[in-house]
Amino acid sequence: MKYTKQLILLAGAVAMAFVSGCGRSSDEGKPVLHVYNWSDYMAEGLLEQFEAENNCKVVYDVFDSNEALYAKLKAGATGYDIIFPSSYFVSVMVEEGMLQEINKANIPNLKNIDPEFLEKVSLDKVMKYSVPYLSGTTGIAYRKDTVKDFDSSWTVYAREDLAGRMTLLDDIREVLGSGLITLGYSVNTTSESEIEEAADLVISWKKNIARFDNEGYKAGVASKEFWVVQGYGGDVQQVIDENEDENIVYTLPKEGFTMWEDTVAIPTGADNVELAEKFINFLHSAEVAVANIEYNYYLCPNTAAYPLLSEEIKANEVVFVPKDKLVKGEQIVDVGKDLAKYNKAWNRVKASK
Repeated sequence: MKYTKQLILLAGAVAMAFVSGCGRSSDEGKPVLHVYNWSDYMAEGLLEQFEAENNCKVVYDVFDSNEALYAKLKAGATGYDIIFPSSYFVSVMVEEGMLQEINKANIPNLKNIDPEFLEKVSLDKVMKYSVPYLSGTTGIAYRKDTVKDFDSSWTVYAREDLAGRMTLLDDIREVLGSGLITLGYSVNTTSESEIEEAADLVISWKKNIARFDNEGYKAGVASKEFWVVQGYGGDVQQVIDENEDENIVYTLPKEGFTMWEDTVAIPTGADNVELAEKFINFLHSAEVAVANIEYNYYLCPNTAAYPLLSEEIKANEVVFVPKDKLVKGEQIVDVGKDLAKYNKAWNRVKASK
């Protein structure tokens, strides 16, 4: 599949700046596992535990978008053994020959993965190239101590009285998706007119937001710099807990919202496949899955972990979204060559004043 100009140009820019420093052994002669993951996305102490159990060293790098992950690998970054693409990006990377098949025989803990989740949520249902990691929702968080008359709706971004105090994610599909949902369209539409209509709506919101932001919104909503943010449910719950701030509320907009699954995969050309397989197996042990769920507030679809979770987590609707709310959720999928329509619309959004 020919990919979009935006990602190709981004890949080229990364290539100019990137020099691979991925060695194959540590100074102590231990094998090294190179991991590329989203930031703040693994429970504390797990990397050290894996290192101790496998007499190895983990080198851990982070990214803040699927586009950044894709661009770095496409630009020639070699040496990563484990990566964490979102499920809809897996098909893109498979088409580009960037992922190798999962050898399930070497990962016995895959037996713990929830079969219902695989059937109803996963895009790679037979785990040919990817394995589920964590899953969650994207919605709106607001401060109830500063925002009056809040309505759980994407149209909050039209409120001029909140201008400069709101953020949207810096993500093509999430932001245009919020516009599409508001207009009553699918987040996976391939209709150019619908996508452009969503872009017009987002442009009308843009004058009221402080910026597009994937990371800073968390500190911003905690410090009261921002009052309304588009964000990921688990990230917001972490902010609430860390700051003991009950004035921050996460909500799923009444028009609908996106759901997503992040996966773990082994890139083509990985140097330490055996250690990568051990890492995937480690992530899906019941105890490690519990640690990640309770730290991240996202669902790890691991049936062996469910009985071990605290009652507080089992009752948390950010982790276990009630079925009556799930009906308003839609998962982003790869739209193939039609992504060019999204990129064109997104470029117009970004260029608008």
